[in-house]
Amino acid sequence: MSKLKPDVTVLQSGIFSKWDEDSKDLPKFLQATVHIPAELDIEFGFVARIRKAKNQLMRYCIYHPDITDADGEVMAPFDGEVYVESNDWKFFLGDTIWAPLENKVGRWRMTLEIRGQVVAEQSFKVHYRDEEEQIGNFWKRRGF
Repeated sequence: MSKLKPDVTVLQSGIFSKWDEDSKDLPKFLQATVHIPAELDIEFGFVARIRKAKNQLMRYCIYHPDITDADGEVMAPFDGEVYVESNDWKFFLGDTIWAPLENKVGRWRMTLEIRGQVVAEQSFKVHYRDEEEQIGNFWKRRGF
């Protein structure tokens, strides 16, 4: 195993075009934000650049609000493992909103781990569109 410490940088975080998991291409970056409107099929997440970690096992995890399955049971976080493909590799970690919207609203946290250490993470707030307008109005009243 390499003694080099992985160098990981989050390059883009926010809303992306629809991701094709069968393609080598990353989704197109559309908007930098951590406030995600609860809309069907909106894709959000982040792109990380991973260097000095070729062939190392990387674990990804998406912690979501208490999303329930068809039986009403709270689903476990979405997670998995991949091997870092090269010494300068870009990786997209993201998810999309699906029906019903009600159980998708709340805090989502996405992490990447190498050798048991979190090397990148990002949290998002998925909310109804009218909440976004309230947030914008709050900052406008303060002169931003």
